[in-house]
Amino acid sequence: MSMVDRDGSTILRTSLVAALIGLALVAAVMEVHADLAPRENRQAAERLRFDRLWTAHVATVDRALARHDVSGAVVAWQDAYGAALASRGWEGMIAVGDAFLRIGAEAGSLRGSRPNTRQAYLNALIRAHRDGSADGMRRAAEAFAALGDEAVAEHCFRVADQLAARGPRS
Repeated sequence: MSMVDRDGSTILRTSLVAALIGLALVAAVMEVHADLAPRENRQAAERLRFDRLWTAHVATVDRALARHDVSGAVVAWQDAYGAALASRGWEGMIAVGDAFLRIGAEAGSLRGSRPNTRQAYLNALIRAHRDGSADGMRRAAEAFAALGDEAVAEHCFRVADQLAARGPRS
């Protein structure tokens, strides 16, 4: 075998090895992407499922309150709170906080409803901040202002302004 033949076969082998490594890398990236896409889709589907659940439970709270059934409203609220927690969004936490205020009003104990309401609003605030949602932070601010917690409301409005100035997350 001549030197040219040996160099040619070496180049060919090296090229084949490089091509196989490249194909393996492409396959690995495609596999990782295939694993992540269904996971993201599953998370979105789960959130949508729990969003529907808390919405339905809040509607049950309101129907119970329309019948002046405070006990039934509290039971439905507990289900709504659990579903809102599972949804991982801020919207559900605001809704269940608002619902507990309505329960407190019907029971004649707005003051007694504050701890559960405040906890729901705090969860909403944390989630809105995590999501970078200026709208969520503003809604939490409005909720805290309605509770009379001006210091937290003011802080939420400041953070909302900062988030809005940054623009949407990519």
